[in-house]
Amino acid sequence: MKFSLHFTNLTFPDANDAKRMVLAAEASGFESVICPEHVVWPIGYESTYPYSPNGKLPGGQRSKAPDPLIWMSFLGGITQSLRFISGVLFLPQRNPLVLAKEVATLDHLTDGRVTLWIGIGWLKEEFEAIGVPFAARGRRTDEYIAAMRELWTQDEASFAGDFVRFDRVVCNPKPANGAVPIIIDGHSKAAAKRAGRLGDGFFRPRARRLRCNR
Repeated sequence: MKFSLHFTNLTFPDANDAKRMVLAAEASGFESVICPEHVVWPIGYESTYPYSPNGKLPGGQRSKAPDPLIWMSFLGGITQSLRFISGVLFLPQRNPLVLAKEVATLDHLTDGRVTLWIGIGWLKEEFEAIGVPFAARGRRTDEYIAAMRELWTQDEASFAGDFVRFDRVVCNPKPANGAVPIIIDGHSKAAAKRAGRLGDGFFRPRARRLRCNR
């Protein structure tokens, strides 16, 4: 059995506390730490968070929420065996070529200790603030996964899709073990099918029935 600590970048957003936490976790035998993300918090958002009774994400919107990849890279250098998992990183909000480079670099520098746990996102107002279309984010996610795997595994990578196109490009360094494991998050049939087609694992949160008067 393996044990992991979740919400670590939110619970330990500051440098000294985070250092003490990951070293203690590694010394105690924890397998990994998990780091969620939100780039921005739109005040007064109307999107429904599907995993809480009131449709709102628990926790204060004004608390510190470090970027998971930067937080993991900061702490990867002081650990030896601890895995670092993004959970959940909203893939369609990111440029897949830039993300592939960042994740492969981090995995290379940590000797293969990175797992990418991704979802399609739920907070429409955040997508709008970033300037990424909320519609078709599932199809965009599928292409981004395929494009990143192409960049990780091919010396000269090419890809032609509806959202991503590149021809004969080189992206180095490669991940330490040839590719970074990708876990697909979601409670829908589409998410489960995506995991079967494109993922290395599947996590299904339990969606809660919302209590409302509407």
